[in-house]
Amino acid sequence: QVQLVESGGRLVQTGGSLRLSCVASGGTVSDYSIGWFRQAPGKEREFVATITWTGGLTHYADSVKGRSTISKDQAKNTVYLQMNSLKPSDTAIYYCAAAKLGANNYDYWGQGTQVTVSS
Repeated sequence: QVQLVESGGRLVQTGGSLRLSCVASGGTVSDYSIGWFRQAPGKEREFVATITWTGGLTHYADSVKGRSTISKDQAKNTVYLQMNSLKPSDTAIYYCAAAKLGANNYDYWGQGTQVTVSS
């Protein structure tokens, strides 16, 4: 199975930037799409962005589109989420997840990294 570890979350003030990392191991990463999700206090988990490992096709939630970039470093088996112009509403635990190509669900999840945006 694929194992995922997120890192990079921290406290940042409104308007700041940060880059989250998701390191994948234990599986054939090229067979998966890697997505970022987040869960804010008192809210349901929501989709943020996704990228296909081989093709690099990306998709973003409207809430982050235009100020976030998902990318990958294949040599490091790592997917990044660069977030700029951060808002307090971006405060959440951010998770990366892997979905088998052609599957509807994300089967593998990391443990999350906390992003806190102060106002």
